[in-house]
Amino acid sequence: MHYLKVGIAFIFFGIFNANAQYTETINSNRPGESQGAYAVGKNVLQLETGAYFGNDNHSLFNSDTDILGASYGLRYGFLTEILELNFFGSFQDQVTSIPVGNSVDEFKTTNFKTNTIGAKFLLFDPGVSVKEREVNLYSWKANQRLDLRSLIPAVSVYGGANFSWWDNPYMFEGESEISPKAAIITQNNWGNWVLVMNFIADKFTEEFPSYGGVFTLTHAVTPKFAVFGEFQTYISDLYADDLVRGGAAYLFGKDFQLDISGLVNFKDTPSRWQVAAGVSYRFDFHEDDEYIEDTYEGKRNQRGEELEETGFYKDDEEGEGSDE
Repeated sequence: MHYLKVGIAFIFFGIFNANAQYTETINSNRPGESQGAYAVGKNVLQLETGAYFGNDNHSLFNSDTDILGASYGLRYGFLTEILELNFFGSFQDQVTSIPVGNSVDEFKTTNFKTNTIGAKFLLFDPGVSVKEREVNLYSWKANQRLDLRSLIPAVSVYGGANFSWWDNPYMFEGESEISPKAAIITQNNWGNWVLVMNFIADKFTEEFPSYGGVFTLTHAVTPKFAVFGEFQTYISDLYADDLVRGGAAYLFGKDFQLDISGLVNFKDTPSRWQVAAGVSYRFDFHEDDEYIEDTYEGKRNQRGEELEETGFYKDDEEGEGSDE
């Protein structure tokens, strides 16, 4: 049972034990695009980075674009277990080829495609606020019924700001150098399955706001190996699309993760494919002795440890408070 929990804890997208903030093993948002509802843990600094390449082929413009880029993320648990400060971005180099008569014109674009700084705050944790169903000692059937409490997700809110500099070719005409981004994040943990949903409003003060969602289902195959499938949708007058991703991650030690992934879409304006690989590394400065499993049983155990530390058990240890 312990190994299963460790396996779930490392799963990417910010996923970890349903009843904890800080975990024994790294939890990373990579390689998907969703954020998990939980923070990395107080005083934990986490680096998540990778490289990707792919191709966009636009049937109407008759253009073909080769893409090479790097993504990066920095996450820090600030002040408390339920607050995370983060910074995500990407740098992209692309070459677009367009046939013109008997020749081909090429246009190269190189710049930061995205940079966003923000904060994520956990509003509700069912592992703490919802009491687990008690085992019925007299009815096997009652114990096998669907526990509706398991459908209650952890819920977080995210707020951030996109920013860019000067004349960035990846910005649309008239876009502000600073624009808002917000999201509602939910997470369900069902044994070795985890479902994360992000509902996102991006650049909603601009002329071309973007709305969408990311829905990620992850499965821990072994304590060190996990796979995922993801659906992402964009709704905007400037760019609308539906993407499907899939991939896997492998845990090397408790602080280091490797991942691979790929994506495709369902249209030809443009048609897209992409592959990516990356790493996540955790610098663990977490010093507080929080309980990894903050269940009701865990709280009782934690209370016992607190009593022991304060010396309330001292008399019993010396035999003065016993009945003997």
